[in-house]
Amino acid sequence: MRTNLVVVMDDIAAIDVAKDTSLAMLLEGQRRGYRLWYLNETDLYISNGRARAGMREVEVRDDAADWYRLGQSADRPLGGDDLVMMRSDPPVDTDYLMATYVLDLAEEAGARVVNRPRALRDFNEKLATMRFPELIPATLVSANAAALRDFVDEQGRVVLKPLDGMGGQSIFVLNKGDPNLNVVIETLTGNGRNMAMAQEYLAAIEDGDKRVLVIDGKPADWMLARVPSGTDFRGNVARGARAEGRPLTDVERRIALAVGPTLVRHGIQFAGLDIIGDRLTEINVTSPTCVRELDARFDVNILSDLFDAVDP
Repeated sequence: MRTNLVVVMDDIAAIDVAKDTSLAMLLEGQRRGYRLWYLNETDLYISNGRARAGMREVEVRDDAADWYRLGQSADRPLGGDDLVMMRSDPPVDTDYLMATYVLDLAEEAGARVVNRPRALRDFNEKLATMRFPELIPATLVSANAAALRDFVDEQGRVVLKPLDGMGGQSIFVLNKGDPNLNVVIETLTGNGRNMAMAQEYLAAIEDGDKRVLVIDGKPADWMLARVPSGTDFRGNVARGARAEGRPLTDVERRIALAVGPTLVRHGIQFAGLDIIGDRLTEINVTSPTCVRELDARFDVNILSDLFDAVDP
């Protein structure tokens, strides 16, 4: 086992303690005896060809009123004694990409980085599903307005969304003949400059957008279904959806086991699949969530399997 658990995440002071998976990682690392270090992606840097970071030692508690305490500062290279969890939230912007390049060098120096930096660059969380055409709904990715309009006409009802959104941002449901169709396409594509995604509408969303966690290529036995509220079609808790913990069914397990080997082959040890009905809609690799909710609902420790896999 390595000595240090280094977690690259957003501001620890601003997290939702009951839901934050990065906190769950820190708690599990502390339980296992790692020395814990906390930093933001902009604290990473390169000096003379070595990946380095300014970081703070941290102690954590499962206490919504007092969940962390920062200790001493350090500025040091990343290397063989470090297990690094890259947990910065999207968007995958320039700062995020630069951080993954620094972590490439950390890997070369012997650090174990989860998920692998190259995979974080290669797996756009919406486009990654295109690797599995047999599992996804009818989908078109294009910047061409005419092609997108034709797709809407063909499907009758579609979901239109940007390729870099998160938390249900800028997602539209439109029907054939909708008078807003042209303006939505113009907005999402920047008048033809950016690609957008159009997918057939899945009525099964009424039963929830199901988050299935995949650890080292295998699904956890529980999932979190985000059931849309009566006033919003989106299955995002941030948009008012109700979260329900459920045991995994054969449908979700089949999809996860089909996707798992590809994830492992590319260095993705921890992912969150979004599944509506029996269709895969997204593969979350940057900062998958829902661990805390499932652990609490089913009295389990999902991340124990992750740590066993990545740093036995």
